[in-house]
Amino acid sequence: MSIYYSVLEVTPTSQDWIPAYLAASNRLVTKHGGQNIARTSNHERLEGNGESPALRIIIQWPSRQAALNFMQDPEYVPHLEARTAGSISHHALIEGLDALA
Repeated sequence: MSIYYSVLEVTPTSQDWIPAYLAASNRLVTKHGGQNIARTSNHERLEGNGESPALRIIIQWPSRQAALNFMQDPEYVPHLEARTAGSISHHALIEGLDALA
């Protein structure tokens, strides 16, 4: 079974959702076996063009299903809705696999 990574780019358009989101998200990531690897505004673009997000977040999951369970957790859903309403967000789930090796 492969590990998976959630890679998020988040630029808040409102600050109202952030305190409640962080408290719930921290607890629920742990509940589903995840680990926050990086949550930072300290990043730089090395290639490409375009606007950089305010935050980049990486969460490690023990499995794809753990990540999906987190995203679908009834306790998380209202916080997800608040984040997506109060930010420009992109979320990719990436398998920890080198398919080109």
